[in-house]
Amino acid sequence: MHEYVKKEWYVYGKKAPFNDLSEKLGIDPVTVRILRNRDIITEEEMRLYLNGTLNELYDASALWDIVPAARMIVDAVRKGERIRVVGDYDVDGVCSAFILCDGLRTIGAAVDYVIPDRVKDGYGINMSIVEKAHSDGISLILTCDNGIAAIDELQAAKEYGMKVIVTDHHDIRLDDLGNELLPPADHIVSAKLKSSEYPEKEICGAVTAWKLLKVIFENAGVPVSEWKKYLEFASLATIGDVMRLTGENRIIAKEGLLAMSCGPVNMGLRELINVTGLSGKAISCFHVGFVIGPCINAGGRLETAEMALRLFMSDNEKEAHELACALKELNDSRKYMTQKGAEEAFNEVIRSYQDDRVLMVYLPGLHESMAGIVAGRLKEKFGKPSFVITDSSTETVDRDGTVHRILKGSGRSIENYNMFEELRAVEGLLFKYGGHPMAAGLSLYEENLSSLRKALNENCHLTDENLTQKIWIDAPMPMSYVTFNLVEEFARLEPFGNGNEKPLFAEKGVRTVNMKVLGKNRNVLKMDLISHEGRVFHGIMFGEADALKSELEERHSISIIYYPQINEYNGQKTLQMQIEDIR
Repeated sequence: MHEYVKKEWYVYGKKAPFNDLSEKLGIDPVTVRILRNRDIITEEEMRLYLNGTLNELYDASALWDIVPAARMIVDAVRKGERIRVVGDYDVDGVCSAFILCDGLRTIGAAVDYVIPDRVKDGYGINMSIVEKAHSDGISLILTCDNGIAAIDELQAAKEYGMKVIVTDHHDIRLDDLGNELLPPADHIVSAKLKSSEYPEKEICGAVTAWKLLKVIFENAGVPVSEWKKYLEFASLATIGDVMRLTGENRIIAKEGLLAMSCGPVNMGLRELINVTGLSGKAISCFHVGFVIGPCINAGGRLETAEMALRLFMSDNEKEAHELACALKELNDSRKYMTQKGAEEAFNEVIRSYQDDRVLMVYLPGLHESMAGIVAGRLKEKFGKPSFVITDSSTETVDRDGTVHRILKGSGRSIENYNMFEELRAVEGLLFKYGGHPMAAGLSLYEENLSSLRKALNENCHLTDENLTQKIWIDAPMPMSYVTFNLVEEFARLEPFGNGNEKPLFAEKGVRTVNMKVLGKNRNVLKMDLISHEGRVFHGIMFGEADALKSELEERHSISIIYYPQINEYNGQKTLQMQIEDIR
């Protein structure tokens, strides 16, 4: 088994009166330790974490400008003015647009929508969308999951005489004095505004839109039960856009997953769950992140994101089923393209760039919408900042008549490498770029590719320690401590994800026997684990199973990091340890 990422194990050492809190809360001391490790400290915070409901969500009116924005929208609806929602092509943008479009139609609005094309338009509202809105007689443009940086575009909309309301969650650009650079909208609804008193700054675009819809419904006299119907879309976007699953976000994600598991209210989402084989199952963050969300995103990557929006807007079962099937088929194609591209990228790195600290791979045949996903795969495999560059159909001509072919790419970063700032340092080699510390998009002249790779690596200050992956263990805990009740108690801590990571435990002196390789891709290794005290437990590990098996056969004993699960097969339940890492 070849390891490309150096890993170090660390054990949390945070202190708390574990036994006292255990008694007061009626939970195991290990569960209290997990909560403390997530910086949930007081008894009150722990109770809210364990028992929080939608009643604990923050008051929407704390979002700056939300009340006058809602009034402007309701007034426009009552006057019969035309409203156009401008969304984005990812899961958050689609869910945001659906919440606003469908919600506004509930109060009788003359509302339609547009989603920019990923390849042709790029991210966010652009001049052609503004001009089309003007020619179509639109009175009010309402952005969601974009717009906070569209200063020139929204200035043009205002000059055309349109009203503009921005709802967004992206970072706000600042000038040299630290002042916010904001578009000339009539109203801006964002938790990121300095003037916003909203307690949670990291809500996604769909939750921002959902909060606005709540105030709109209150103004229009619509019962709160109608607003709660959109919870599942706020949850989908929160998980799909990888928001931190703490506080309000965790409640939204948790309650939304429960609603989806019981059967979504929305026909289109119900059909998507059916065609992906999830009907009747308890929908988890995994299903959203790796099944449902990618199907929604596949439309925007390979055809148009409006497919997913039409699916959710549909009230025709036949149409909804056909759209759900089409999105699943697109995602199947996307998975094949991603796997093929990732394998090419891995081979290229191993062949030519394994010693580079910043990886840059050119894959001319890869669809440009796949670059970010493949870059993410590279980052995961090698533990380094990674860029994937692809061909595009774009060319530009210099003043002297020289034709330059434009390449496009995406990058995914690691914690210690601010990708946006590193690109800024070499911007002379770039045609365009943008992004944030953990991800970026760029375009460049073809002839600058090797120079860019060289410059990024020469400027790179990453140390061996920076490139070492840290795995945090919640507690050294023998497998013999695990019971069915404890595993069921851990389920109360779900959903796991960004900011609320799955708990991990460790035990040393473990032997492995009865190993079997399973799965059509031979990526599952089942085994029996014998603890140092001689007890036998079932174990499972995912990865390159044949290589794992060969390595384990050569070892007398190992240390493991694991998470306990309940495995159900043929009606029989057994405890099973999912192994996350070994040494």
